[in-house]
Amino acid sequence: MEISTAQLALMLATIALVLASGLYAARSIHSAEGFSLNGRSAGAPLVAGTIAGTCVGGGATVGTAQLAYSLGLSAWWFTLGTGIALIIMGLFYARPLRRTSLETIPEFLGIRYGKSASVFSSLVSSVGIFFSAVASTLPGLHLIAAIFGVGYGTAAFALIALVACYVFFGGMKSAGVGGILKMIVLWLSLCLAGIAAWHGLPALTAAAPLASGTWSLGHAGAQSIAAGLLSLIVGVISTQSYIQAIFSAANPRTATIGAFTAALIVIPVGLPCSIIGIYMHAAAPDIAPILALPAYLFTHAGTLIGSIAMGGIVLSLVGSIGGLSLGIGTMLSHDVFAPLLAVKSERRLLLLHRLMVLLVMALAALFALSYIDSEVLVWNYLSMALRGGGIFLPLTLAIFCPGRLSPRWATASMLLSTAAATAAVAAGSAIHPLFIGLIVSAALILPGICKEHTRRNLS
Repeated sequence: MEISTAQLALMLATIALVLASGLYAARSIHSAEGFSLNGRSAGAPLVAGTIAGTCVGGGATVGTAQLAYSLGLSAWWFTLGTGIALIIMGLFYARPLRRTSLETIPEFLGIRYGKSASVFSSLVSSVGIFFSAVASTLPGLHLIAAIFGVGYGTAAFALIALVACYVFFGGMKSAGVGGILKMIVLWLSLCLAGIAAWHGLPALTAAAPLASGTWSLGHAGAQSIAAGLLSLIVGVISTQSYIQAIFSAANPRTATIGAFTAALIVIPVGLPCSIIGIYMHAAAPDIAPILALPAYLFTHAGTLIGSIAMGGIVLSLVGSIGGLSLGIGTMLSHDVFAPLLAVKSERRLLLLHRLMVLLVMALAALFALSYIDSEVLVWNYLSMALRGGGIFLPLTLAIFCPGRLSPRWATASMLLSTAAATAAVAAGSAIHPLFIGLIVSAALILPGICKEHTRRNLS
């Protein structure tokens, strides 16, 4: 993919502006809580920016265009489903979670179900979220390699450096400020690019009409859409990176407004990406689908809009990897390694947080290098299934029905349902792994609730 000097300069200027704002915001971060939760003082815009900045990554942009290149408008379901999940989070989960004044999901589960549940849920959630980080790392490697003509190994080093600038120094505050600016850039530029693609489609399809079902939201099939939607709802609500933004809010009301605002930001992003993917299928049927969005922005959109949008796409990948890495790093440092290493001072805890975040970034890059030609959204849906299958039901019970499930049954549910979902993935099961995980989880939770109810009545 060849780009002009002007395009490269505009793209790099866009990236530098947003990263500089995040680094500037990082000046006020001097404690572990400031790094991971922004001192619990975030307003609704910062909460929404953090959530949206993490949600809108490789899957929502490059991955959506990639899928639309093959399936059409039904690729929009990824951001539609994410937005629906955030609305549900705002309606039911944001207030009770923020009232706890905790820091991580495993910490919350540990209070309800004991230390074993806390440690296990931290590890399981980390693995699930890690796959989402891989999903944003994949297109990042492809883009950097294609734009600069370098190998994937060099692209991985460059991507890690960008992510480190985004989140390593300022943590949650940098992610929030960068997320707000990133979404402004993406919204405006992708909207204009999508409108141009829409107006250009009739001329392309006059001689070769698009396949039947291209403009149908149901083209992927009802079962596939339902599975994907459920996996997004369960996965988003079970994800530390998004709940961490809720914990950072100044109060429960701010947390709720932040979740709703994030939903309104996220939902529309997939539409212009889908239209561009459809346009590129008609205009360039021989390109690699993963390059549909960047190829359009560099060769079909104008220099100004295309370059700024491309800068926004790179930032979307960087922000998503950074936000997800921050969530994993916080859980591992706070719930696993800090107790294990007896780290108590704020300075050492802050250092541990940063080292964990850096380690996660590096591992995501190594994993993506090993599966460089895989499809982006596959990793996203797999991630949602694995982290949600074992955590969602115990978490929901802990929030709305505390004390109804004994710690032993809760931990067994998390352990066996995650094992079942993982086995389903490994075996290539025709049944969605999320469904298997939720079924096993419910099969253990229901008798656990009955036994706990009987025990209370007898006592």
